[in-house]
Amino acid sequence: MNYNDKKFRPISNTENGETSNETLFHYKQIGNLLTSEYSGGKIKYGHLIGLVDHLGNIEMRYHQVNDNDELMTGICISKPEILENGKIRLHENWEWTSGDKSKGTSIIEEQ
Repeated sequence: MNYNDKKFRPISNTENGETSNETLFHYKQIGNLLTSEYSGGKIKYGHLIGLVDHLGNIEMRYHQVNDNDELMTGICISKPEILENGKIRLHENWEWTSGDKSKGTSIIEEQ
């Protein structure tokens, strides 16, 4: 699976997360290396880096500055689902490595 030049928006997130449907992720991929810049909603700017396996699963690390000027960091595992329209939906399990170190889940969809 190749995520290069695809854009994603969250459709759901647990309460302790900072992304919302106002957040836009722009993925870039070369080989199995994935990166993304993102912003919107509570997030002034964020960046992620990850590795994509042969099934399209992504293991990533992220850091972002929120609208309170806090630097937040975390880890995430994303599992893809191909929708009937051919677009990708990612089911994410994430955990803050800063702040309260809580865990959550989110779903993002290709735009």
